[in-house]
Amino acid sequence: VQLVESGGGLVQAGGSLRLSCTVSGGSFSSYALGWFRQAPGKERDFVSAISWSGDTRVYGDSVKGRFTISNDNRKNTLYLQMNSMKREDTGVYYCAADPSSIIVEDGIGIELWGQGTQITVTS
Repeated sequence: VQLVESGGGLVQAGGSLRLSCTVSGGSFSSYALGWFRQAPGKERDFVSAISWSGDTRVYGDSVKGRFTISNDNRKNTLYLQMNSMKREDTGVYYCAADPSSIIVEDGIGIELWGQGTQITVTS
């Protein structure tokens, strides 16, 4: 089973992007899902998480009110809608999936990770 992110790229500050994460070779059934990011020279940060049912959504403080996480279980796809983007949103964004109720914010022990997709926000 592999996670594949798409939708990264270059965006101006204040703009929007939508990331997608699809599963290859399996399904998201009963998996909690989430997004993390890593800026150059910094540690990996939690961005957002969603339960498989979609009932529970959690956001990191720096993205609250700007980013929205969602999932389409029929398509085995996770999304991250990013609005009002800032330069500090720049980094590599990783999709994560784990057979738990919700993704842990420290990222430790998560079963599946995507390869990452680069987002660069310019001023």
